Amino acid sequence: MNRALQAGCAALIATLAAAPVLAQTPYPTKPVRILTGSPPGAPSDMVARILAQQLGDKLKQSFVVENRPGANNGLAASQAARADADGYTLLVTPDTVVTVNPLLYKKMEFDPRADLVPVARVASFNQMLVCNSALKIANVAQLVTRSREKTLTYASGGLGSPGHLAAAMFLSGAGITMDHIPYKGPSPALSDVMGGQVDCGFLTTPTVLPNIQAGRLTALAVSSSKPSPMAPNVPTLTQVGLPDIDASFSQYLMTPKGTPDAIVSMLQNSVREALADPAVRERLQALDLTPVEENAAASRTRLTQDTTKWSAVVKRLNIQPE
Repeated sequence: MNRALQAGCAALIATLAAAPVLAQTPYPTKPVRILTGSPPGAPSDMVARILAQQLGDKLKQSFVVENRPGANNGLAASQAARADADGYTLLVTPDTVVTVNPLLYKKMEFDPRADLVPVARVASFNQMLVCNSALKIANVAQLVTRSREKTLTYASGGLGSPGHLAAAMFLSGAGITMDHIPYKGPSPALSDVMGGQVDCGFLTTPTVLPNIQAGRLTALAVSSSKPSPMAPNVPTLTQVGLPDIDASFSQYLMTPKGTPDAIVSMLQNSVREALADPAVRERLQALDLTPVEENAAASRTRLTQDTTKWSAVVKRLNIQPE
């Protein structure tokens, strides 16, 4: 055998010998960050912390939640998109980062539809329409009547946030107008509705429910076509006579584009196992989050469909950057 052939054979043998080692490279070997664009206690944060515990238990490594609120969840998404695509930076975010933000923020530092890859759709959630109790508005019919008598205001967690979108769809369907007061997150929005600086708002059920129970807020409806797991007695918009409105949203686990398929698959399988656990499902439902088991491929399809849906809504309702 000549030297050239011997060298070629040696190289091939070395490559084949190394292949299993590369394929079996362990993950994770160090702590993993899970970024979320919500402050502590918001839906994304809740999902992130549940996943951090579950993924840590299953993959035998620390998963640490880091809150990066700002830009309607866009700050955390931007940092995740620019991170190394090695599986050590993950993102838990509502779908609006991908489906709506690009429509309303013209100068984004990244393209969420190209730079982020879904691992799994984890849960769906809705918004609850509440008003300050001092207004003495007991139901949607009374809100419609009052809004035609005087100009009312509504708060949201920001331009293009789930609360803003749900309110815009509701107002269009009900044929009324209210002045939008956007805030930098749901917490200050809730504070001003409770304080009476703003009349009403579409906000997440876990944040408003204690104030409803305390009598500071009145619950009028939930934004999805299905009742809230936490407040099943609050009517849906369909039940109050607006059958064509379903403003529900989703929470996703995502990675930077280019993350190895093997890592995405490992994370996807771990999420699926976690969501199959009755205790995990019960924890999510107790936070008004409906568990969803959708893999990466199904999640990509869902995001594409919801992008089409919300693009039409933003255009039809003429929602403009503010």
